[in-house]
Amino acid sequence: MSDKPKTSGPKTSGAQVIEAFVKTLPGSPGVYRMLNAAGDVLYVGKAKSLKKRVTAYTQPDKHPIRIQRMIAQTATMEFALTHTEVEALLLEANLIKKLKPRYNILLRDDKSFPYILITGDHDFPQVLKHRGAKDRKGEYFGPFASGAAVNEAIETLHKVFLLRNCSDSIFSARTRPCLQYQIKRCTAPCVGKVTREAYAEQVDMARQFLSGKSRKIQDVFAREMLAASERMEFEVAAAYRDRIKALTHIQSHLVKGLDNADIHALYQQDGMTCIEVFFFRAGQNYGNRAYFPRHEKDETPEDVLAAFIAQFYASRPVPKEILVNIPVSDKGMLEEALKARILKPARGQKRELVDMAFKNAADAFERKRAIDASQTELLEGLADRLGLDAPPERVEVYDNSHIGGTHALGAMIVAGPEGFRKNAYRKFNMDNKSSRPEDDKTKFSPGDDFAMMKAMLTRRFKSLANDETAVRPDLLLIDGGAGQLKVALEALSDLGVSDIPVVAIAKGTEASGGGRNAGRERFFLPGREPFRLEPNDPVLYFLQRLRDEAHRFAITAHRARRSRAITSNPLDEISGIGEKRKKALLLHFGSTRAVTEAGVADLQKVDGISRAVAEKIYNFFHEQR
Repeated sequence: MSDKPKTSGPKTSGAQVIEAFVKTLPGSPGVYRMLNAAGDVLYVGKAKSLKKRVTAYTQPDKHPIRIQRMIAQTATMEFALTHTEVEALLLEANLIKKLKPRYNILLRDDKSFPYILITGDHDFPQVLKHRGAKDRKGEYFGPFASGAAVNEAIETLHKVFLLRNCSDSIFSARTRPCLQYQIKRCTAPCVGKVTREAYAEQVDMARQFLSGKSRKIQDVFAREMLAASERMEFEVAAAYRDRIKALTHIQSHLVKGLDNADIHALYQQDGMTCIEVFFFRAGQNYGNRAYFPRHEKDETPEDVLAAFIAQFYASRPVPKEILVNIPVSDKGMLEEALKARILKPARGQKRELVDMAFKNAADAFERKRAIDASQTELLEGLADRLGLDAPPERVEVYDNSHIGGTHALGAMIVAGPEGFRKNAYRKFNMDNKSSRPEDDKTKFSPGDDFAMMKAMLTRRFKSLANDETAVRPDLLLIDGGAGQLKVALEALSDLGVSDIPVVAIAKGTEASGGGRNAGRERFFLPGREPFRLEPNDPVLYFLQRLRDEAHRFAITAHRARRSRAITSNPLDEISGIGEKRKKALLLHFGSTRAVTEAGVADLQKVDGISRAVAEKIYNFFHEQR
């Protein structure tokens, strides 16, 4: 595959720009990108013959209005040649996910899925939930549609197979069994209540269970229960009975003949689409999730579903079988690219499952439409109460958090017609350690909330000014009163921003003094006296939710930062000091503080610490000071 960007000279129309490229294009497979004058990618497409496909754009009148607009905006094009059309399909899906072009069908919610991990780097493996890169040694089972689905499965593994759920550090520090052992959810390998070999058998059975062999395990438990009864060990027999009962409950929900498959059911109405995805692994339902891809109203359901499936599996493992409720475009090519079978079942249990997924898609669609309608009504009410020209499409809410000025952190959340946009949330580490001259105006004393707010907004809008593709907010909501509003306006004024409305929301104070009183919020706007909304006004509740979400996000981020600072060890920052030397130093001196105060000669007395290493440790701490 080769990537060959090409540009043309000035043209009077997008069609002429495209026509200039056609003259030099080959008739081989590849991917093309259409860009506007600002360099933004408008559309990414694939073709079996680039020359033939791109030629079609030179006659705008034969296309829908939407494509005519795209052609008119095209200022240049880029091309990537591929060996096969299948390779072009895969490249197209990856580029669409990465570039998010305006005129493509887009999978908007692209969160990673959780897995169950049976660790492989410990003598007594742990079962845990895992997200992200699979870089830890062990076996991964999934994906699951949600964290709740994983948690339910892990709870079953603990209940049936008695595997540990503690971290390695807690495991190594235990001196007696924990509560999990007492309630028969763990065999307490941490204190030697089970041998390594016996625990390995427990792990192997859990592995078999996750691979769909629960019937075999149930037979083993049944034999053990009978043997315990014959030995008159009735408590042991009862424990096996409970484990068999849990397995029986799970088996009642198994789907025969559906070993490794995903279901994609599309529901479409009024030009909008919901696609419900169900995950089945080892005959078990691993949960479901609804998606709402972005596309134009004239896109066919077959094209939407095909584009969705291609993007969905661009960075995810593909099951052996994909069940759908409608035909998909380019089915043969999709199957070849994904190395999976795409099937629209006509009868039997698979058809029933697809119908169930379709019903879920319809229900999810109706729920979202109801929520969107309510959200739109609230934004219209917000515009009315605050005197805005139009309902805001993007509301940014700011708050900050610190304890006595330490670990100061700012937070921004974003909301719009579709609700909270969590992928747009942002944190600001306000440690005030910048040495850049241009940041002098944003420096502040620890605990100065006003200056922190000003610094946060300055950083935010500087980054907006430097990013031409960034979306500007339609409204800023500041947690605070007149003081916060003043510094927010100063920050925007310093950067030449005067067209974004700003409102500060302050909690009211009870007549008796001192207490916070939700529902008595006062609102501060430039050039307007502070005011309150009616206690039962839905817009007031909406503003409270926005402020509380910003507060929650700020507090959560601050706690995480503070926790990292508490658990961090300065010794970790010294190159050449691994776990073994760090442990030896702490055992010898008793604390990190004592290590920082030790001389070179004292440091040399520790096993494994040479004079060169001792000098490195000594110089590190004394240079730091």
